[in-house]
Amino acid sequence: MSDRPSRGKDNPPERPGVEQGFGTRSVHAGEGGEKPWGSLTQPVVQTSTYAFRDSKELLDFKENRIVRDEYGRYGNPTLRAAEAKLAALDNAEDALIFPSGMSAVTTTLLALLAPGAHMILTDECYRRTRQFCTTLLQRYGVETSLVQPSDYRKIATLIRPGTRLILTESPTNPYLSVVDLPAVVKIGREKGVKVLIDSTFATPFNQRPLDFGVDLVIHSGTKYLGGHNDLLAGSIAGPAGLVNGIRDLQGILGCVLDPHAGYLLLRGLKTFELRMARHNENGVAVARFLETHPKVKRVYYPGLESHPNYKVARDQMRGFGGVVSFEIDGTFEDSNAFIDRLRIPRIAPSLGGVESLVENVALMSYYELGPEGWRDLGIADALVRYSVGIENAEDVIADLKQSLDRV
Repeated sequence: MSDRPSRGKDNPPERPGVEQGFGTRSVHAGEGGEKPWGSLTQPVVQTSTYAFRDSKELLDFKENRIVRDEYGRYGNPTLRAAEAKLAALDNAEDALIFPSGMSAVTTTLLALLAPGAHMILTDECYRRTRQFCTTLLQRYGVETSLVQPSDYRKIATLIRPGTRLILTESPTNPYLSVVDLPAVVKIGREKGVKVLIDSTFATPFNQRPLDFGVDLVIHSGTKYLGGHNDLLAGSIAGPAGLVNGIRDLQGILGCVLDPHAGYLLLRGLKTFELRMARHNENGVAVARFLETHPKVKRVYYPGLESHPNYKVARDQMRGFGGVVSFEIDGTFEDSNAFIDRLRIPRIAPSLGGVESLVENVALMSYYELGPEGWRDLGIADALVRYSVGIENAEDVIADLKQSLDRV
């Protein structure tokens, strides 16, 4: 049992039903009940600890006769409201939020793995996830096997008695490969191995992995969920039993989100459906334009028929997001000059916000490895990742055109 209290009457676990649409859940889920002082918005409960009226109340709490908060590391009303909202959006029994997407990944893996365990990780993934699995976990006796995201036969053959989980992103970073979720879940079920999906690029609006039988879904709330490039957060969602085990470890490790960041996450989620609809529209428009430009060698976007996983993406995703990766027909230097001529996006290492962001992937994330290291990881010298914001698509496209025409 977790020593963190379960949700009280003001924040009941809300499993979405057919009577509520996604936008309604984005606004209202997790925020039911009367709030203090008649507040319409969820208050920021900015406290490190919670006082008891007397020793009897403390005793009632210790003997589980009442449910309330005790200490900030174990719970906060603002954060519980955000967790309940995320659980509703992911169709999950429970959710847990963290101070970053990376802390959601690391805490979950530490909770599920022990020395001698083995895990399978797809090689197209966030570099820090790969680094944590192949270096730090290895130090503590956990072995990681890397495999291509769509090599389902290889995934199945890599499973052995000590294999505990399969972790993959979908879509992946930076090439936006889309994993066939039913295929991976089938492998996991047959072998008794848990399946974790990092669905940051898809978001719950475009894809809900738990609906396909995935055991746990991870998001970087820093990206589309917060949506305004002004907070760091992460989440894990799934069955209550699994989430509670991770919650216990979170209380030990102390990786808890600040209540004000939780409030910003709640505020961002209220416009989540509207923003995602615009990101999806803009992403498709930009990808289609880039595919027709002679200075673009190749476009990676799962909403394009040319993408190798287009059929899988079409079958299991509602939309394809605002991230478009593409290779400039030129050199490393050409791609950097192209980026520098752009007027709308800022050069920054993130995605999913209302502002467009752009980066040369090799320069931003892998520069210290050098050209040989980039190519070993499959990162092209002139690979550009563009996170399309919610600006007008025609302005974004005109800006891309003026710079591409000068490559």
